[in-house]
Amino acid sequence: MADTNPQQGPEREEPEYELMAIRYATSAGRRLRNNFLNSHDLHDGPMPMDFYVWAAVAGERIVLIDGGCDRAMCERRGYEFLRCPAETLAGLGLDPGRVTDVVVTHMHWDHLGNLDKFPNARLCLHKSEIAHATGCAMCHPALRRPYDVEQVCGVVRALYGGRVAFNHGECAVAPGIGVHHVGGHTPGLQVVRVRTRRGYVVLASDAMHFYANAMLGNPFPVVVDVRDYLDAFAKIAALADTPGHIVAGHDPVVMEIYPPWPGAEGAAVRLDATPSRAPASVLPGPGQ
Repeated sequence: MADTNPQQGPEREEPEYELMAIRYATSAGRRLRNNFLNSHDLHDGPMPMDFYVWAAVAGERIVLIDGGCDRAMCERRGYEFLRCPAETLAGLGLDPGRVTDVVVTHMHWDHLGNLDKFPNARLCLHKSEIAHATGCAMCHPALRRPYDVEQVCGVVRALYGGRVAFNHGECAVAPGIGVHHVGGHTPGLQVVRVRTRRGYVVLASDAMHFYANAMLGNPFPVVVDVRDYLDAFAKIAALADTPGHIVAGHDPVVMEIYPPWPGAEGAAVRLDATPSRAPASVLPGPGQ
């Protein structure tokens, strides 16, 4: 698959996508100190983390943002698996075989799994991400830990099968769906901008694990370049119509402020609907 580049020539009409977040795993016992690089000046307490994939649907087109992972991977890493994202889509009448594209925001274990369940999709990832995940950085256990070698090999196989397109900065995987490189959490981290009925929504993925990471200017502790992580907040804000159009990548609040997807109550929510309140992480206060 050739490199993916921004559209050239006259603008194409952009459809409005239905947009969902599917929660496939959780970490209910996680603490605040696990979610911030600088936690010494924050009051510690419970701060659960959820795991999502996202799907954009318009007509016959289904674009998936990340693949999540399977039960075995989740349990091996110590997290509670809830459901298979591909099975959730199928239960909603969205055949995984119809997924045309999978945007890989980055290649960490909780984002890169299940690619075999979307056999007709091409993959879109940033060129620096695969270089990082297959290069000398993996000599360091601390940098290697968030990756899974079998998942990485799956991307290499897809590459040799002609199913991978590389983003060099920003690109459109489909009319109305733009992919933008920000880095920080990983060298090749990408965020995704989707046109919906309520405007342009930005899926921040791990550029913003929790809304509080941006609110406090305090990165998630798994980070390769702190300055890039912090700089990404302004880039995300510029891409979104309003702060209410930004969706954090791991925040349980997402399941609370967006309405359930019909037929998938408790499993998926509609991101193309207006949230019930301003998105903000719930932080424990003093004494909690």
